[in-house]
Amino acid sequence: MAAPSGGVSCEFAEFQELLKVMRTIDDRIVHELNTTVPTASFAGKIDASQTCKQLYESLMAAHASRDRVIKNCIAQTSSVVKQLREEREKNLDNLTLLKQLRKEQTKLKWMQSELNVEEVVNDRSWKVFNERCRIHFKPPKNE
Repeated sequence: MAAPSGGVSCEFAEFQELLKVMRTIDDRIVHELNTTVPTASFAGKIDASQTCKQLYESLMAAHASRDRVIKNCIAQTSSVVKQLREEREKNLDNLTLLKQLRKEQTKLKWMQSELNVEEVVNDRSWKVFNERCRIHFKPPKNE
């Protein structure tokens, strides 16, 4: 599933919910493969190479879309943290500013950790995909 058109909210709760929705394809890949890629006894009834190709394209698009969303939100939040640090240096006595800076720094760390989560999710999906589709579909070498 692609990100919603327009701007993506980088508020952490919305960010997490968006990633959850966008990871649906990865969460359901085993079911998808079980229901669409035939076993040897049903091989003649379904075009497994076309099914695997479509799933490959869907996975590639979903992974690229999530990567873009995560990196965009990291960039936005990094910019906010930088701005707050600059303001904090000018006004060391402002506790509200300090709290806001800490909150944004924590949010940034959580977003950065999503890159690691994304790597694990993607690796798992590709492993399952390759196990079931390797005899039906060969991905292009340049991707």
